Amino acid sequence: MRKEEHRLRVGILGCGPISQFAHLESAQKARNVALRAVCDADESLARRFGGFYDAERIYLDYDEMLADESVDAVIIGTSDAFHVPASRKALAAGKHVLCEKPLGVTIEEVKALAEEVKQSRLVLQVGHMLHFDPGIQAARKFIDEEMGQMLALKAWYCDSTHRYDMTDAVQPMPRQGSRVIRPKGDPKANRQQYYLLTHGCHLVDLARFLGGPITAMRARHLERFGAHSWFVDTEFENGSLGHLDLTVAIRMDWFEGFQIWGEHGSALGKIFNPWYYKSAEVDIFHEKDASTSRVLGADGHFYRRQLEGFADTILNHAPMTGANAEDGLASVQAMVAIARSVELGERVELANVKGGV
Repeated sequence: MRKEEHRLRVGILGCGPISQFAHLESAQKARNVALRAVCDADESLARRFGGFYDAERIYLDYDEMLADESVDAVIIGTSDAFHVPASRKALAAGKHVLCEKPLGVTIEEVKALAEEVKQSRLVLQVGHMLHFDPGIQAARKFIDEEMGQMLALKAWYCDSTHRYDMTDAVQPMPRQGSRVIRPKGDPKANRQQYYLLTHGCHLVDLARFLGGPITAMRARHLERFGAHSWFVDTEFENGSLGHLDLTVAIRMDWFEGFQIWGEHGSALGKIFNPWYYKSAEVDIFHEKDASTSRVLGADGHFYRRQLEGFADTILNHAPMTGANAEDGLASVQAMVAIARSVELGERVELANVKGGV
């Protein structure tokens, strides 16, 4: 892929699985990005992947990478609990930020970070990569330009018991370091919390991207045979009805997608496991001529495309097409609202929630 002459110089924090599977390759391939540096406390990981992906510099200390004046922006690929502290450090050092999702684990820390982003006038983008799926982008364009009023939106994210059998066949084997910095406790010990933060953030962000701001939620949760399921009645600011289904893990293939009913047509989307890098298959029905259309979406590398969009915003002052800090905050608020609604057994308004999932 041909590189543009003017490129954003990025440093990647964390050489763990998400960077190995998504960010390192994206920085290598992105047309408008140069991989200036990688940073990991584990020297073997930093040198292995920094060397393989041709990073110009390798750091074992985050502060040292942030002090590098040739690094314009950082990609944060660490555990969720470190997202906000690492982002704040980067902003204080004058670096733009592309942070993995979710942006944080509590409303208060993300709200404070969003305020710091405003004051810094730097770009912070959250790694909600579905914004850069060509099929989903086609659905958003239809909603904005043709659909008219939205009546209802249904969306679902159902992980599969067979996902790792499938992804292990297409992904390289992740390399584990001997010096891994982990948050206190085990983030996976509380499965309800872990699944909401890890998987629910994708579902909530998709609903917001297509349906607009969410104002309130009423959620039910059921756990059986080790599987967790949330059904969430969702109220959108535009008055349309919403229903979200988060189930982990179903006894079938990966099942993710959406349906939208509108004034002048509808959209039905099938989203694939992200590691296939396959654009969502989105069928759009146009009431005006009773026809259905579907974009091919040949370029389905949405991790690379999100990095290119991030770089375009910084280098060329292009409109931000990814999720910003306010979107990241709204996503965390929605996940907390789901958790609170399950606890209380009642409808919860996002504006009133506090704390974490």
